Amino acid sequence: MELRQYFNVVLKWWWLIVISVVVAAGSSFLGVRSAPRSYLSRTTLMVGQPPGAGNAYDAQQMASFLSDMARREPVLRAALEALNLTWDWGVLQASVTSRVVPGTQMLEIAVLDTEPDRSQALTEEIAHQLILMSANTTNPEIINEQQYIQQQIKDLRANIDTAKTEIQTLDNTIAQAATVRQIQEARTRQDSLRAQVSTWQATYAQLSTTLQSSAINNLSIVEPARYGIQVGSSTTMNVLMAAAIGLVLSVGAAFLLEYLDDSLKSSEDVNRALGLPTLGRVGSIEGDDYPDKLITIHQPRSPTAEAYRMLRTNLQFSSVDQSLQTLTVTSASPGEGKSLTAANLAIVIAQSGVRVLLVDADLRRPAQHEIFGIENNGGLTALLVKNPPSLSEVLQSSALEQLKILTTGAIPPNPSELLGSKRMLNVLEAAKQEFEMIIFDSPPILAVTDASILATRTDVTLMVVDAGHTRRGAGQHAKETLTTVGINIAGVVLNRVAQRNSRYAYDYTDGKRKKRRDASSRDTLRALFGAIGRFPPRPRNKIS
Repeated sequence: MELRQYFNVVLKWWWLIVISVVVAAGSSFLGVRSAPRSYLSRTTLMVGQPPGAGNAYDAQQMASFLSDMARREPVLRAALEALNLTWDWGVLQASVTSRVVPGTQMLEIAVLDTEPDRSQALTEEIAHQLILMSANTTNPEIINEQQYIQQQIKDLRANIDTAKTEIQTLDNTIAQAATVRQIQEARTRQDSLRAQVSTWQATYAQLSTTLQSSAINNLSIVEPARYGIQVGSSTTMNVLMAAAIGLVLSVGAAFLLEYLDDSLKSSEDVNRALGLPTLGRVGSIEGDDYPDKLITIHQPRSPTAEAYRMLRTNLQFSSVDQSLQTLTVTSASPGEGKSLTAANLAIVIAQSGVRVLLVDADLRRPAQHEIFGIENNGGLTALLVKNPPSLSEVLQSSALEQLKILTTGAIPPNPSELLGSKRMLNVLEAAKQEFEMIIFDSPPILAVTDASILATRTDVTLMVVDAGHTRRGAGQHAKETLTTVGINIAGVVLNRVAQRNSRYAYDYTDGKRKKRRDASSRDTLRALFGAIGRFPPRPRNKIS
C-alpha cells in the first residue's frame, strides 16, 4: 500500500477518528474531574543508633522487619482506635505503604487518603504505634538492664583511666628511685595495674556489645509526617494521553475495516482484482427521479458530465484496432448503476454528432423508459415476435435528435430465448444499417444469463462497478462468466465514486469558446470513427 493510499484511508474514516479522539478525551476529562483527589503524607524512622555506632547489618534487618510490621493488623488497628476511626483495618492497609530506604537502616511510612489532614494524622499515629510496640519501650526490665549496663560501662571507663594515670606516675617514680627495692615495688605495682586494666577492658567490650545489641531495637523519628500533598497525574496529561490512545485505536480500526472491506473502490483495486482498465470514474448523481439524473442533458458543464465525456473518449480509444458499433453495458449485480450509465453515455455520444440507438435489453427489470420519461409500448419484444413492425415504428425520440430509444415493451416469459433467437440477430443487423452506435442496457451478469447471451452478439462489453459496494469476488465471477464465452470486455466504469476521489474538477465557460470546443470535439470524433472504419456510412434508405 502506497503512502497516498494510507492517506486516503485516513480521509475516508476521518469522522471515526475524530469521534474516537473526542470521546476518549472527554471521558478522561470527566473521569479525572469527578474522581476524588488523593493526598499523601510520609514519615521517616531510623532503627538503632546512627551509622557507625552499632551493627548496621542487624539494624537493616530490623528495619525490614518493622517495615512489614507497619502494615500488619496490630499496628493499624491500634492507630484507628487511637484516632477514633471505625474503619476496617484492611481498608487502611490498602492505603499504607512502607519501605526500607535502600542501603540504610531507615524505613519510610506513607499514607494515601482523600483528606490531607487525615493522611497526616494516620501517618503520625502508625509511626507512634510502631514505636510503642518496639521491645525497648514496652519492657521495664529491659530498660533497667540497659541503664545498669550503661552505668557499669561508665564506671569501668573511669577505673581504666585512673589505672592508666597511676601507671604513668609509677614510671616517674621508677626513674627517680634511689634504691633497688623502690624500683621493684613500683614495677610490681605497674604489672598489677596493667593486668587489672586488661580485665576491665575485656569486661568493657563485652558490656558494650550487649548494649549495642539491645540498641538495635531503638526506633526514632527522623522526619516527621507533614500535611498531605496532592498526588496523581494532571488533568491535561490524562486528557492528552487518552486522546492519543483514542487516535491510535481509531486509526488502527480504520485500517482494519479497510482491510476487511473487499469492495472495489479505486482504479487500482479494479486493475489488481479484475485485470481490466478503468475507462471512467463517475461521481454520484443527485436527484429524486430518474429524469433528474440525466446530468449530461441538465448539467452538461458539470464535472460528472465531463466524466461521461471522458468515458466516451476512453472507450473509443480502447478499441482503436477493432470495430466498435455495438456495445453492451452491464454490471455484476443489480443496483450498480448500469442503466443510468448507458443512458448518459448514449447522450454524450449523440452530442458529438453520432447517430445513437439506446436499446433497453433488460427484459426483466427495464428502466430506460423511466429514465427518459417515455412510454414503454411496442419496443424490443414487439420486434422479436411473428409479423414484427418496422424498426422505425417502435423507436422513440429523445431530447437529442441524434439519439433514439428502443424500450423493452411487454415483459416476456422467456427473455433469454428471445435475446438468443435469430430474430434478435435480424433486429441487430437492421439497427446497424440505421445507426452508427448501438448501446444495449443488459441485465446483470450474475443474476441471469441474458447479459452473456447479448454480449456475444456485440462488439465489446462495458462493466459498471459501484465503487465501494461491488465486491471483489462478484467482479471476478462476472468477468470469468464473460471471458469464458469469449466476450471482449473493453473495461470498467467506476460508478458513484466519492467526491474526494474524483479527479474531475473543471471550470467551463460559455459562449464561442464552448461552441468551438464542442465543434472541435465532434469533428475529432467523426474523423476518428471514419479513420478506423468502425461506423459504416449512413444509409439512405431505412430497413425495417
